[in-house]
Amino acid sequence: MMPRPRSLTPALLARAALAVIERGGPAALSMRAVAQELGMGTMSLYRYVQSREQLETMVVDLVLEGVDLDVGRHRGWTGKATELAVRAHAVATAHPAVTPLLLARRHASGHALRWGEALLGVLTEAGFSGQGRAIAFRTIVAYVFGSVQLQYLGPLGGEGTEAIAALPRDAFPLLADTARSARGIPAETEFLNGLKLVLRGIGET
Repeated sequence: MMPRPRSLTPALLARAALAVIERGGPAALSMRAVAQELGMGTMSLYRYVQSREQLETMVVDLVLEGVDLDVGRHRGWTGKATELAVRAHAVATAHPAVTPLLLARRHASGHALRWGEALLGVLTEAGFSGQGRAIAFRTIVAYVFGSVQLQYLGPLGGEGTEAIAALPRDAFPLLADTARSARGIPAETEFLNGLKLVLRGIGET
């Protein structure tokens, strides 16, 4: 157990909450659990944070703060968008236990909002605007964080793929054959090649 700090900072609170989640999953997160992690009473914790929801947002912010937003050295909007997507995906998948919180709390995380602003800047420079920009942005966000969810809940090397690969070929020939091919694809290759398809499709609209 950590010794009680003299003054809690948001970073200390977020790290304590992250430690609780990484040990027991999101369901383990509570004001009491974080207070215990910090070596203090639950009521004392309320001086610094008001709710579990606030703790969840702080954890998401802590995870996403590692995303570098500087893409100036990359050429073309697809190169810049790829870098932003890859970096967000990398930091998110480094903390798989936080996955269920990413979409639920992304809108309240300052670092997530700055990442979104950077991505919109790339799309704006490429000539996207109005509804077209909104759809392009939403599509990339959905792909990045949807891929994190899929890797967490149903990786290509997981039980789901093996179950589909074992389906009877006379009833599900395409599913079975595709699953057999898919189970050998590394997660990074899956994400990057899918991202190329998404960005190419956006560029053709």
